[in-house]
Amino acid sequence: MNENEDETNMQIDPELEAIKARVKEMEEEAEKIKQMQSEVDKQMAGSTTGLATVPLSLEEKQEIDTRSVYVGNVDYGASAEELEAHFHGCGTINRVTILCNKADGHPKGFAYIEFGSKEFVETALAMNETLFRGRQIKVMSKRTNRPGLSTTNRFPRGTFRGRGARISRACCHTSFRGTRRPIRGYRGRVNYYAPY
Repeated sequence: MNENEDETNMQIDPELEAIKARVKEMEEEAEKIKQMQSEVDKQMAGSTTGLATVPLSLEEKQEIDTRSVYVGNVDYGASAEELEAHFHGCGTINRVTILCNKADGHPKGFAYIEFGSKEFVETALAMNETLFRGRQIKVMSKRTNRPGLSTTNRFPRGTFRGRGARISRACCHTSFRGTRRPIRGYRGRVNYYAPY
């Protein structure tokens, strides 16, 4: 019986050694991955803190906007990589930004593409009305938003919301002649004629 036990131990030992070697390889690989991840985290932390502490000036934003284009009517399922591949012939692309709705995270249907040079914008503008994922896209040069400057003569959004938004409503039911009288509960803009 001792000989049989020795034979089974000899058979188990190579299998056991192979398993131990594989476990050791996996632990070493996991350690390498942790080191690589910590290096990437350090690089990302260094780059984001550098951007967060130094906000871009208006001139820097304008310079970036002169190298950028607006792309409208983008398919909702499109990715930044697909847009980059579509515009790769125009020149070096620094960044592709697809804007998403804050509430649900779905894309809004337009994007911004920042190029490495102003000359690449002209070639990108030539791609206006081309087909991208079966949709005709609109390519325009990006405009720079200036805070406090409005191109329309409208009231700012959010200033007059709620009941006081329509000034004409305040005098809606105040004057009526003859048999015209407001019906209780009706909140329309026009006085309703009640025949009885």
